[in-house]
Amino acid sequence: MRALAINVRLFMEGALLSYVALFSWLQPVAYLASKVFMPLVQILFWTMLGTFATGRANASFFIIGNAVQLAAVNGIYGVTMSVGGDRWAGTLPYLFGTPANRLAMFSGRAFMHVIDGMLTVVMGLAWGVLLLGLDFSQANLVGLALAILITTFSTSGLGLLLGCVGLVSIETMFINNTAYVGLLIFSGANIPLAALPGWMQSISWALPLTRGIAASRALIDGASLGSVLPLLGGEVLLGAVYVLLGYSLFRWVERQAKRSGKLEGF
Repeated sequence: MRALAINVRLFMEGALLSYVALFSWLQPVAYLASKVFMPLVQILFWTMLGTFATGRANASFFIIGNAVQLAAVNGIYGVTMSVGGDRWAGTLPYLFGTPANRLAMFSGRAFMHVIDGMLTVVMGLAWGVLLLGLDFSQANLVGLALAILITTFSTSGLGLLLGCVGLVSIETMFINNTAYVGLLIFSGANIPLAALPGWMQSISWALPLTRGIAASRALIDGASLGSVLPLLGGEVLLGAVYVLLGYSLFRWVERQAKRSGKLEGF
């Protein structure tokens, strides 16, 4: 029990400190702007573009898709920099040198971003309701909250993997930007999956967000939680796979760094 308590404390304190350290350079006004206006800009841009191309009747398709896709802002950029940022901040040697539980320390990097990512998605949906007339009258709010949580978790799992890629690559932001844009294309946020070629659909179902966006659309339309459980279950499983892949890569990087004596990374 003592070991469990220590690991829980390590998880929670590491989660909070890594999150605060990541945003320490931001002023409160700048942080709030990123939480309030960035969702507004993305939703307005893609909704206006989408409705111009396909008609106003499809507005909810783009509003919901892009609101949920906003989970990738924290999941891709935030989580990736929480892990990969240790290399640039010079704290990676201390990370590799500590005897602390690696899994608790590693997975804790995503915890605060899951919460923050959920708030970003809620803000995006709120803009959709306030400015674009998104109809929530039939929404299954409990199911939607669960879908947002699971989707943010799975996207953060991908962020943990990409963060470890950042430990062995100098192209961290290029990788992040490519992943974010890729999710805009492949997740079904702006293009119906049925309209994609078969090979692109295969990629879509191997990525986070795809199932979460589909489930969120159904739940806002009034579907029961039970009807979307297969989608949400698949999203949880996919997120867990990405977390395990990221953790495996993290431990491999650690072993290689200790073997070569380059604790600051490659």
